[in-house]
Amino acid sequence: MAAKTKQAAKATGKIKVKMIGSVIGCPDKQRATVRGLGLRRMHQVVERLDTPEIRGMVKKVPHLVAIIG
Repeated sequence: MAAKTKQAAKATGKIKVKMIGSVIGCPDKQRATVRGLGLRRMHQVVERLDTPEIRGMVKKVPHLVAIIG
């Protein structure tokens, strides 16, 4: 089932990013990365284009965000 959702995300060219951790106590660079993704609150979900830049931002803060399908 996970493979099917990945294919669906690739077909549309978008990914959903969810904030799963708090930025309290995080360095300013991590805080800025989460903010750059458009996330403000815990458990907020935003839809972004599936680009290498966005994927890189998500990889920089894997403890704070997750890609959901």
